Amino acid sequence: MIIAERKPLAEIVEMTKPHEKILVLGCHGCVTVCSAGGEREVEMLASLIRLGAKKDGRTVEVQEGTLTRQCDKEYIDSLDKWEGEYDAIVSMACGVGVNFLANLKPSTHVYPGVNTTCFGGSAEQGVWSEQCAGCGNCILHLTGGLCPVARCAKRLMNGPCGGSQGGRCEINPEVDCIWQMIHDRLERVGRKEQMLEVAPIRDWRPAGHGGPRKSTRDDLTV
Repeated sequence: MIIAERKPLAEIVEMTKPHEKILVLGCHGCVTVCSAGGEREVEMLASLIRLGAKKDGRTVEVQEGTLTRQCDKEYIDSLDKWEGEYDAIVSMACGVGVNFLANLKPSTHVYPGVNTTCFGGSAEQGVWSEQCAGCGNCILHLTGGLCPVARCAKRLMNGPCGGSQGGRCEINPEVDCIWQMIHDRLERVGRKEQMLEVAPIRDWRPAGHGGPRKSTRDDLTV
């Protein structure tokens, strides 16, 4: 899922200062799962914006809402029920949701309420870790299902660097060396010989270096 965390309150208050009617808009998708932008977080941020405005001697009306998804036009259309009740939206969805709102509401001020950090999973209660870089050219079949693109600090494709020590990353010793983990996993499943195969020079074009990527399913288009 996409992982995010709320922006500092001072930053949100500053970006919304010109507005007197604000809609804080959450999302029932990934940001709800990682406790960054669901109904509870919307309610909390709305209250904090009101308090921040009051502290500055300003009066502000803050509406609260949460969409099923902010990355789907079908659900964004339901914003019509708040028509006239806001002149700016603080989106608590990931950056995709902010972009979708800005595209579909070209005359509305749209601000991000969270910082989008990575694609990840829940490592433990309240902790999420990056697992995938969305690079567009998945090699997990070669690395035992563990991603060196997202989880190696140097994005190495042919094994660990010379600086890893005791199975720990040279850049951040608190992080396990992903190539040590790949080696150990391939050994456990009887595929360690794959480590001897030299990976070709990687084509990074699918990772998005040619501009925004687009995926089309002809069987689903109208």
